Amino acid sequence: MTNQDNPYTLSRRQFLGRSGQVSLAAALGMAVPFGHLLPRGLAPVAYAANQAAIDGKEGLIILGDRPLNAETPAHLLDDAVTPNRYMFIRNNGVPPVNVDPATWRLEISGESCERPTSFSIADLKQRFETITLQLQLECGGNGRGEFSPAASGNQWSVGAVGCPRFTGVRLRDVLQYCGINGDAVYVGYYGADTHLSGDASLDTISRGVPIAKALEPESLIAWAMNGEDIPLHNGYPLRLVCAGWPGSVSGKWLRRLVVRNQVHDGEKMLAPSYTMPAYPVAPGTRVPDSDMRIIESMPVKSLVSFPASGITHNLRERLDIRGHAWAGDNQISAVFLSIDFGATWLPTALQPAANRLAWQNWQSWVQFPEKGYYEIWARAMDDRGRSQPMVVPGWNPRGYLNNACHRVAVQVV
Repeated sequence: MTNQDNPYTLSRRQFLGRSGQVSLAAALGMAVPFGHLLPRGLAPVAYAANQAAIDGKEGLIILGDRPLNAETPAHLLDDAVTPNRYMFIRNNGVPPVNVDPATWRLEISGESCERPTSFSIADLKQRFETITLQLQLECGGNGRGEFSPAASGNQWSVGAVGCPRFTGVRLRDVLQYCGINGDAVYVGYYGADTHLSGDASLDTISRGVPIAKALEPESLIAWAMNGEDIPLHNGYPLRLVCAGWPGSVSGKWLRRLVVRNQVHDGEKMLAPSYTMPAYPVAPGTRVPDSDMRIIESMPVKSLVSFPASGITHNLRERLDIRGHAWAGDNQISAVFLSIDFGATWLPTALQPAANRLAWQNWQSWVQFPEKGYYEIWARAMDDRGRSQPMVVPGWNPRGYLNNACHRVAVQVV
């Protein structure tokens, strides 16, 4: 079988283009015991990666270098707590250089801030309670690569997600110290990254969250990740962490927070950035900006972190399977697995979250009935009864919120 015909390197779009010419089994070069159950329009899982070295990172797949964006292969996300070296990178501009945490300042101001104040990192550590929480961050465009027609932007697969431990102070404590007026509506951030044009007057990104989200006890101003300095590309020396919402609300290289008396209108706050149609639309539809709504809590989702997609497995042995699941502001109630393309589902053992807004780990095992090509599908359900779709959900112009079941390929011999 040539590399061009290998099911683990053939892209899904390539496969769909060929599927009318060749049978599923012929394309894969092996038997597919449950092939007749594969939903129409889906292709066998592809597994291809272009990896390059990034200082302090290992095994990440680079999607673009201007700005630098890189995702983590699913099998490298197997740790219960995501190590710094495996945390994905989502940049909008160029990170600051020659950072000195000793002289770094964070300014709190805005129309609804009673006492504008500037803090050093040392001030934050001395004046407020230090908190460590495991918090899940996911790019709003994670899974964008599966939408058809393709949406513009980084073509993320499933690896723009992670759940490390962050250490810092509660955003709530800092805001209350500075005073919050009764008309406060939103908290927006500004970072120290540079616009790709080099124009210092332009912001790369300036988003934020409603005041209620900002005041949650899990929303942090953080200076450490897993007990170490936050990696440069993840926001060193100071960042915002508002877990459960698109990662874009958790500003990096944090320089300024503004307490607003209106919805924040910073860069990438306005449609179509990080917004969804207010109603279902047909693929390829042009949606007026006035009909777009800001993304808030992320949808229910799961990830198979073991085994890696594309493994070969002995028929006589059982296969252990594990992964993670999360659901924005909500909790996971169950995770199910299928090896017959979603015809039947098996429950898994689900562990509680380390704290609110951390992902939940799950594990199980399967025994395959015969030799051939299989896919392991994972489907999570949240505590409100919402479940992942088996296929890519409704199309949207920017390719956000794809929470389709994660799929990994296994060749059983």
